[in-house]
Amino acid sequence: MDDRSFAVAQAMILETKKYWTTKLYPALKEDYQHRASLSDAPPQTVNDVRGLIGGTTDYQVYAWLERHLQRFKYSGRYGLAPYHRERRDNFLAPLTGMTDNENLDVDPDFDQPKYYRAVDIHQHPGGVWSADTAGFEYERGARSTTPMMGGKHRDLHQRFTDLVAEGGTPSRVLDMGCGFGKSTQPFYESFADARIDAIDLSAPCVTLGAYTARQGQAKNTRFRQMSACETDYDDSEFDLVTSTMLIHELPPPQIEQMFDESLRLLQSGGRMVHLDFHELPDVFARFIHYGHGRRNNEPFMEPWAEMDVASVLKEKGFKDVTVKSFAEAEGVDAVNSPVWRFPWTVISAVKP
Repeated sequence: MDDRSFAVAQAMILETKKYWTTKLYPALKEDYQHRASLSDAPPQTVNDVRGLIGGTTDYQVYAWLERHLQRFKYSGRYGLAPYHRERRDNFLAPLTGMTDNENLDVDPDFDQPKYYRAVDIHQHPGGVWSADTAGFEYERGARSTTPMMGGKHRDLHQRFTDLVAEGGTPSRVLDMGCGFGKSTQPFYESFADARIDAIDLSAPCVTLGAYTARQGQAKNTRFRQMSACETDYDDSEFDLVTSTMLIHELPPPQIEQMFDESLRLLQSGGRMVHLDFHELPDVFARFIHYGHGRRNNEPFMEPWAEMDVASVLKEKGFKDVTVKSFAEAEGVDAVNSPVWRFPWTVISAVKP
């Protein structure tokens, strides 16, 4: 495909996603509220909401577009996967020699977890780990994950890093599930004197992350292919363990393992701060969020949202546990948003 056709097609998908976000979602929410006001009792469960609007035309169109816009974005005629894979050599050329970079550690014999291989999360063809261009595909795709933010998507990560900085300046940081390094970059830029390790299951992603860090002359950061559930670091090696949009992609047993590993890795008084999707203000938001998980091939989103994470962390021995909604941009209403948004949540705790 030619570059112009690709760019136009992706722009059309993004504009349609904006319409879905700002027009279809509010109309669906208004219809739900009207139907709920006429019902004998307020809806109490996700199934109650489904019974009210699950069969309506508004919801069917909303759900169809959510599923298929993502499919078109990644694997359609002008999708991210075919575009990047047709140009494989061009995209990979700058990465030549990265395997010899001291700030990159990739294991060619790495055994991917079964849960990670079983589902093409985000509808990414083959998964974000399988193609050597997958890091570039994921990076381009992330630009339209939050359609209303556009070029401000980086601000989300910087806002989170700024929030973390309010609790003190770390000296040894572990970024779990770093992807292609978008979440890591504000940390190595904000904490230039800290030593930062970023880990992810995807070799193409950590390779791109290391390349981007090298281009930014960040010498304090190392990218490694590794599971957040089981690392090779020493006990008490870090004073900050963090992640962004990792937890909801883990099955419940692996979530608990990741929390256990975080506790092991932290120094006494060290902080664990994760940004993810969790706090849902009402049953309608829960219904929408669970549907998103199914349509976007994210099967662990629902059990994670159902988890009483504060109790789990306290039982594991953490203290000062907080679970709070997070505004991803200025002026965002995290409780009653007029447009669709992710339920951004900060989960933080301290090792005694």
